[in-house]
Amino acid sequence: MSSCKLSITVLFLTLFMMAGIAASANFWEDFEQTYGDQRLQLLDGGKHFTLSQDANSGAGFKSKNEYLFGRFDMDMKLAPGNSAGTVTTFYLSSPQGHEHDEIDIEFLGNSSGSPYTLHTNVFSKGKGNKEQQFHLWFDPTQDFHNYTIIWNPHRIIWMVDNSPIRIFSNVEASLGVPYPHSKPMRIYCSFWNADDWATQGGKVKADWSQGSKTVSYKDHKINACLPWDQGCASNTAGNSWQNIDLGRLGHDRLRWVQEKYRVSNYCDPSKSPQGGPPRECMHSEFQSPPNPNPANPGAPNIPDLKNPGNKPKY
Repeated sequence: MSSCKLSITVLFLTLFMMAGIAASANFWEDFEQTYGDQRLQLLDGGKHFTLSQDANSGAGFKSKNEYLFGRFDMDMKLAPGNSAGTVTTFYLSSPQGHEHDEIDIEFLGNSSGSPYTLHTNVFSKGKGNKEQQFHLWFDPTQDFHNYTIIWNPHRIIWMVDNSPIRIFSNVEASLGVPYPHSKPMRIYCSFWNADDWATQGGKVKADWSQGSKTVSYKDHKINACLPWDQGCASNTAGNSWQNIDLGRLGHDRLRWVQEKYRVSNYCDPSKSPQGGPPRECMHSEFQSPPNPNPANPGAPNIPDLKNPGNKPKY
């Protein structure tokens, strides 16, 4: 690809991915605390907020509004050191019940020196068990990184620093697999103790001997439809997340992340040896063909979408 064409592609991808994202607001405009009392702290006029967890309790908050489709961004910096037994969340959920919907980003802590596990899942009509887990190509405790959920009637896309890591497509009509498309959901964030299962299946417990632990959130962006605005979800011109197309470069990046950093996949045949993988696993996440002649098969030349014009820093 010529340098001119590459520059045009980089510019197009950058504009496409960033178009329509609302300016970040402060905490009290969009959220309310759910529990934790003083363990929630607001900084920088409410644009930066922290959650702390100690031996007695964690903390959490949720959005004031419910949303039906959209793009949801949150910058997060995770608790450093020994985070075993803890879970840090950023997810969407309808009211809890036997048929609730949910789209998860959860970070499962670990002992010092071991990486966090990024856990993703989808619930629809109360049915989940669609986990994929990843390790990251950076230390999420050293700086803020952006985590994104894009949810539209066609697919769910999880992204880290604008790099797609997973796609879950709506195949309900063709395969009968439930997809979350009718229940409005709120944004939830929390930092809590789950040492009965979070680290090595509960074998490693949380250690509070060094005091409390803290995670940080900032610069949230919500570009989403309110449930009563029936024309919003069909506004493809105004909603870049509605018909998002990752293109070849984005799918190369997705493939690279999954090959290098995915550590668990519910579609793996070994996880369901009796009946075989679930039906939706027949549907490929890669909707564009791979680059037949990548310059570097181990790390495709895909632009860093947070820093246009630069190659990603692996």
